[in-house]
Amino acid sequence: MGFERWIASYACAFPASSVGCYKGSTSSGAWFSRKHLDRTEAIRKPICKAEEMEDKKKRKKNEDSSNSDRVTLKKEIGLLSACAIIIGNIIGSGIFISPKGVLEHAGSVGLSLIVWVCGGGICTLGSMCYAELGVTIPKSGGDYSYVTEIFGGLVGFLLLWSAVLIMYPTTLAVIALTFSNYVLQPAFQNCFPPFIATKLLATICVLFLTWVNCSSVRWATRIQDIFTIGKLLALVLIIIVGLVQISKGHYDALRPSVAFEFSQDPSVGQIALAFLQASFAYSGWNFLNYVTEEVVEPRKNLPRAIYISIPLVTLVYTMTNIAYFSSMTPEELLSSNAVAVTFGEKLLGMFSWVMPISVALSTFGGINGYLFTSSRLCFSGAREGHLPYLLAMIHLKNCTPIPALLLCCIATVVILCIGETHNLINYVSFINYLSYGVTIAGLLYLRKKRPNLARPIKVNLLIPISYLIFWAVLLGFSLYSEPVVCGLGMVIMLTGVPVYFVGVQWKEKPKWLYRLVEKLTYKGQKVCYVVFPQDDPSETEPLTAKATD
Repeated sequence: MGFERWIASYACAFPASSVGCYKGSTSSGAWFSRKHLDRTEAIRKPICKAEEMEDKKKRKKNEDSSNSDRVTLKKEIGLLSACAIIIGNIIGSGIFISPKGVLEHAGSVGLSLIVWVCGGGICTLGSMCYAELGVTIPKSGGDYSYVTEIFGGLVGFLLLWSAVLIMYPTTLAVIALTFSNYVLQPAFQNCFPPFIATKLLATICVLFLTWVNCSSVRWATRIQDIFTIGKLLALVLIIIVGLVQISKGHYDALRPSVAFEFSQDPSVGQIALAFLQASFAYSGWNFLNYVTEEVVEPRKNLPRAIYISIPLVTLVYTMTNIAYFSSMTPEELLSSNAVAVTFGEKLLGMFSWVMPISVALSTFGGINGYLFTSSRLCFSGAREGHLPYLLAMIHLKNCTPIPALLLCCIATVVILCIGETHNLINYVSFINYLSYGVTIAGLLYLRKKRPNLARPIKVNLLIPISYLIFWAVLLGFSLYSEPVVCGLGMVIMLTGVPVYFVGVQWKEKPKWLYRLVEKLTYKGQKVCYVVFPQDDPSETEPLTAKATD
């Protein structure tokens, strides 16, 4: 069956649906405007007449067949998978490799543990704000969707631009390189693995997980579930071994008289930098909001998953650091480049190989989680008209956003080839924190602008205000201590301004440009076998329609 006939058969089954090919006109509008779409009426009419009776019989046999066969993002993320997405994205390689950053800036064991606990508390405040936004504006896309809904297209586009251009490809590249380093390390015990081999394995890993995510949402979520459980078990092993050490009396570094001995005079700036290090380890707590439309009963499971996952991660992180200090002096921890590996070598003996494998498993699950969520950001941006509409299409059978996944994969592979990940990751941190603050400020603005908007969850105003105070302090010290990095991060974000006005706001573009975009989009549809998902306003529209302002 040809591509046109395949689409036509789906169009016949859903005559009122939004399934269709990109066959646009050249009327005025943005590059990414949906006005240029023709719902393939020309190719489906002759086939619909021939198949009309057969489709009626099928609908009589099963009245719900149209719903079960709906070409749309499938709701396959239950509470367990939702928790796995949050936990799996938060717990990456950081807690295994470099908690020394917190200790280095805090200056003492006791203060570093306080920073880990408070860092989790701050993330809890932010996640509570995101829970309110997630059930009030139940769209996939997270920060981007909320900011676009509240502040308009330009601010939302700048967040989207920086995320697609640098934030997620760079983060994915760093995690993939960490994965390949730890997989190859046993084969190169006395030296570092060759950089070419490391990049090749990282690329293979990204390509494999992209294929999995393109094939099935269920496969992707199962991988996330399994690897999240695996990394939690590895951390539980560290905690148990640490508790055994403490029960034997090995807790000198944790005695209050010793724990608060400072290696340097504490200052507000150093404490802020310690919080910045801890907050980076907690990053990913907002990722479930990127896939809201695929969560089963999002108004129940979204906040439940947040309230379960963030305290659990905070507890695990704190107990893991206590376990580290039960067997390592602060000096040993600061001199180690891979704390968990050093911990395993000291206490696990012949089973020390468990730690490198645990780091590899953790990063593998992290790559899967980032691919899953970042592709939905591209999907949401294209649906709003801020990216080419090909990225808003999903596979006819698998119902996965294949073009968006391929874009994330290609961008990550390009970053891997460039190899400048360590410089780029500094810019990512600044942009990430900027987006958090703008989003939560949007919650306060929405409260004032639309006070009567229906809100299934409504947090106390002290929660977003407290988070924004903490955010402003962190951002201020970041600007003070790293002005060049923060300045370049702002420049990267602001490069999206001319792109927005040319690509989205400019209405009278040359007709040849429209024809080129339409041709490329249609070819892309044929290659990927994708169409627009069927709209279900009850699932995606904000609750504004159900409230009186």
